[in-house]
Amino acid sequence: MNAILTAILPLSNENKDLSFDVMVANAIHIGFAAFICQEMERSALKRGIGIAKRSVGYIQQKMLEGKAIIAFSSSGVWAGFSFIEPWDNEEFVSNSGLIVASEFRQSGLARMIKKSIFRLSKEMFPGAKIFGLTSSQAVLKINSELGFQPVTYAQLPKDPAFWDSCRSCVNYEILIQKEKKICFCTAMKYTVCIY
Repeated sequence: MNAILTAILPLSNENKDLSFDVMVANAIHIGFAAFICQEMERSALKRGIGIAKRSVGYIQQKMLEGKAIIAFSSSGVWAGFSFIEPWDNEEFVSNSGLIVASEFRQSGLARMIKKSIFRLSKEMFPGAKIFGLTSSQAVLKINSELGFQPVTYAQLPKDPAFWDSCRSCVNYEILIQKEKKICFCTAMKYTVCIY
């Protein structure tokens, strides 16, 4: 997984190909953390969805731990990101923070990052149940294609720190009012290998 993955993805609205380098993030990428955090927040505001905000330090730590995937265009422009987090003594691992730079959306890059973060999850935490929470229709579709199915919140980690990570989301009060049983995000857990 430490090798760089490269793919040529045809753009739907152009007649040229665009390639991406998708890799496990590491110390050389920590300078992108502030930009990634800003892009996550900007994207959530634009789409009108809730998102658990992450600090620059948190994103940098994921990179230093080798628990993140980062993507660049062939010309070296940052293009996307996602990270993983283990919970409940590694019984669960979340696939989180998927973001694609606006100029590279609709290119298939989100699917490529999602497949890479899924493989990284299996590699680092082979016995863990892989899951994610999202309110993005695009991510729901990709998750379904990869073999994830909707589950109830009762099937998610019990670790209070997991739920504390939702505090920065605009919908946190709803989650608390509903006793952490439901919110706007759909919980999805990996059940079967599709590809």
